[in-house]
Amino acid sequence: MTKMMILGSTGSVGEQAVDVAKMMGVKVDAISAHRNVKRAEEQARFFGVKACAMSDADAANDLKVRLADTDIKVYSGTDGICEMVAEVGSDIPEEYIVENSIVGEAGLLPTLATIKSGKRLALANKESLVVGGDIVMSAAKESGMEILPVDSEHCAIFECLRAGKKSEIKSLILTASGGPFYGRNADELRDVTVEKALAHPTWKMGPKITVDSATLMNKGFEVIEAVHLFGVRPEQVKVVVHRESIIHSAVEYIDNSVIAQMSVPDMRHCVQYALTYPDRMTAETKPLDLFEVGKLSFAAPDMETFVLLKKAYEAIEKGGALPAVLNAANEEAVAAFLDEKIGFYDIFTVVSGTLDMYLFADKACNLDEILAIAREARITAGEIISRSR
Repeated sequence: MTKMMILGSTGSVGEQAVDVAKMMGVKVDAISAHRNVKRAEEQARFFGVKACAMSDADAANDLKVRLADTDIKVYSGTDGICEMVAEVGSDIPEEYIVENSIVGEAGLLPTLATIKSGKRLALANKESLVVGGDIVMSAAKESGMEILPVDSEHCAIFECLRAGKKSEIKSLILTASGGPFYGRNADELRDVTVEKALAHPTWKMGPKITVDSATLMNKGFEVIEAVHLFGVRPEQVKVVVHRESIIHSAVEYIDNSVIAQMSVPDMRHCVQYALTYPDRMTAETKPLDLFEVGKLSFAAPDMETFVLLKKAYEAIEKGGALPAVLNAANEEAVAAFLDEKIGFYDIFTVVSGTLDMYLFADKACNLDEILAIAREARITAGEIISRSR
């Protein structure tokens, strides 16, 4: 691809996309961020972008002032991000790839806007498929657009699927590091601090996704994402704890052969693969040294202690708005934990309790219904949080 837009450009994955764009000499024409005005301005000036969008209105106003000496157009809010995606490069959409690394449900509408615009979508925002999976995949099918996964596990599966046909898939194997609290029981999780929860053993990520990895909620979201992205049944998606994070995922075929993708843990590989697909290019990421790795280990996840992984399977099996409820409750609970309003194990209680109150929502099917139920679920989660203090 010759031109690129990076949504969520100041976050962890967004910054790695910036690195890849610099390394490959890809022209970045537009970026979006939330509140990090200083970094957004630096990126905008470095790339000489046509447009920037800030999801926070105050941040957008600040950025307009900072960029007043340029011709860069500044958009505001989620609607502004979607408008930017539609307008920039509208005359040559086939030359653009949009890398969506926005965190949370906020990335859903920009995902749909990208598909509608005719630009290629490199998807790092898993909540797009967790919240609106059927809607997103239907829109992609209707437009004839292929979604290129940037999430490391789904990028790995996407690569492994080149070894066989969809009809030959027996199961998808998602690997999980197990997070910083692998092997602990429920009692040992009750006194976990924010600092300890943010100490991921192998990946450097933003605070929200790092906490999700510690609770295994992130892996639950990846199960839901895989079901939609690859068109498989929930029971075909298996989770395996792999502490070394060298095998990023694998595909088991009907002849019982397993094709795995291995590399050092580095999201830049996934971003670059999306940019060059179906081809490959040399990269600046560290090569894999199997002698240095020494050994690879595997174990079953503890879904009794880390119950949110089990809840994710329940949500995608029942469908409707339940995955959106799961995500909404989790976003509220994680934010409260990071603000030290609730304890680590309270995240499990808040999310599970909220989901159990919305089992009637398995029939919701259109976007307005799903988002309305998700908004209600946030209120319910907030009430549970208040009682947990």
